[in-house]
Amino acid sequence: MTAQDRPTALAENGRRAQLSLFARNFFKHPRMLGSIIPSSPFLVRRLLDRIDWQNTRVIVEYGPGVGTITRQLLHRMPSNAILLALEINREFVDFLQQSLPDPRLHVIQGSAETVQEALTRLGQPTADCVLAGLPFSTLPATNREAILTNSLDALAPQGSMLIYQFSSRVLHDLRRIFAEVECDFEPLNILPAKVYHCRP
Repeated sequence: MTAQDRPTALAENGRRAQLSLFARNFFKHPRMLGSIIPSSPFLVRRLLDRIDWQNTRVIVEYGPGVGTITRQLLHRMPSNAILLALEINREFVDFLQQSLPDPRLHVIQGSAETVQEALTRLGQPTADCVLAGLPFSTLPATNREAILTNSLDALAPQGSMLIYQFSSRVLHDLRRIFAEVECDFEPLNILPAKVYHCRP
């Protein structure tokens, strides 16, 4: 292997490790992940194009998994921004902390329900953007309600919450809790995903 081939090989090994870890955890906790493979580049782009990057300094990501979206958030974020990743799976937390040593990234093992406490720990009163791919349709109603209402309370007045789902069941709750909900769709993903852009 030549020196110039080495970075490509390392990236490929890293990608294989990501997919392997994600698939292994899908079989362990299928109701937590919802899909056997991470989000497609098309879905990631559709989500991130919705973010107002000029006015976004504090981002929260629920359930980052192996960091498919996390990596792209870090790539687009300004140098003075903060990304708080809340993940309940210890394997994913360890993987993210080892594979993404970026000072802007704060990975915390915890539930999305504790978003306000996590922001307080970082000295941040509110978030400009909350991004979530949690499988809301399989969560108990009390947990779903707590996550959505706590997210609303954690958002800055001009902030937004971006949610991607494989089912539209959460839409009723979103329209009840948020003042404004825009719907979008990304067919080039496994599974095709519904995207919701919610504002306080």
